[in-house]
Amino acid sequence: MAMKGVDDNGSVMHGTLMTRKFLAPEIILGDDSRELIGQYALSLSGKNIFLVSDPGVVKAGWTGEVADNLASAGLDVVTYDKVTPNPRSKEVMQGADVYIDEGCDLIVAVGGGSPMDCGKAIGAVASNHCHVLELEGVDEVQFPAPPIICIPTTAGSSADVSQFAIITDEEKKRKFAIISKAMLADLALIDPVITTSMSLELIADTGMDALCHAFESYVSNASSVITDMFALEATRLVSEYLPKAYDDPDDIVVREKVMLGSMYAGLAFSNASLGLVHAMAHSLGGYLDSAHGECNAQLLEHVVAYNYPQVPDRYRDLEAAMSGNSSSTDSGPDSLVGMIRGLNEHLEIEPGLSNIGVKEEDIDFLSHNALLDPCLATNPRPATLEDIEELYHGAL
Repeated sequence: MAMKGVDDNGSVMHGTLMTRKFLAPEIILGDDSRELIGQYALSLSGKNIFLVSDPGVVKAGWTGEVADNLASAGLDVVTYDKVTPNPRSKEVMQGADVYIDEGCDLIVAVGGGSPMDCGKAIGAVASNHCHVLELEGVDEVQFPAPPIICIPTTAGSSADVSQFAIITDEEKKRKFAIISKAMLADLALIDPVITTSMSLELIADTGMDALCHAFESYVSNASSVITDMFALEATRLVSEYLPKAYDDPDDIVVREKVMLGSMYAGLAFSNASLGLVHAMAHSLGGYLDSAHGECNAQLLEHVVAYNYPQVPDRYRDLEAAMSGNSSSTDSGPDSLVGMIRGLNEHLEIEPGLSNIGVKEEDIDFLSHNALLDPCLATNPRPATLEDIEELYHGAL
């Protein structure tokens, strides 16, 4: 007879299968799927579209193409392209003002994680008539955001399929998370063709972000059989095809595989959450305005070594997925850490947080902020302030 109880996270258990929910947007995946934007905006009853993007995506031509497609469908378009690489609360509030003043009724976000997170936060602020800082935390968005369609231009952030929006509080130099099903896009148009405009550095950084999503969701204490499936396949795809995409960025078949891995990783972490790597990376991004993917790449091996004793079987699964073998050796963390280092070397990511401007005197501030990050709650091994400080020192 199956026993029923409640685990430490409050999940109901029947036998060994814990009850978990799984949320995902409608997803259209395929080459040139971005060209469907007009018909899907109309299907969501959009009339006056608020198009969120950033200067780099505008320069690449994708923002203008999407705007033209929307206009061809008979829709009015208001473009907001003032989003910076780590979107700030001021940008969200300015965008919400424009959205309301222009009488917009649907948001389309075109870009990497920054425009998509900013667009999702703009929608939540507009519908809740509040400051974005009031939405920090889990399930703090009281009223649903307006319809939003995300078109990712990078293969890594997975903001298009996640319940997260990460925003920078520029006054306190910290990143904060809005985690809510209201942050889930109504539709993700995932088009690998768009990723062909990425620089090699962006391919590397965003790809490692996707790998970190897969790793952290798989070892998360909120993982499930559904998220595990996505996390392991994401690990396999990104590990195999990210180096190939870096070596031959014009190979669209390889780009498709990395994009698919990124999507799988996003579906995993959106529902299982993340861990210590992201808690520490968010702190770095908020304080130093550092590239999020590079921060993750620098920190992953150190956190894997820290967490490994707590969940060795899980990390052995990840090692097997990363290597393409059906099983891995019981050699402790060294083999897996070596694989991560080898991948970073292939992607020419130079090790050491000092290379992105971190100084010894920054570590106290960074550690205190990381300790407060909600991603820490689902890390498999508890971490104290001293633990985090030691990890930052080790990654310098």
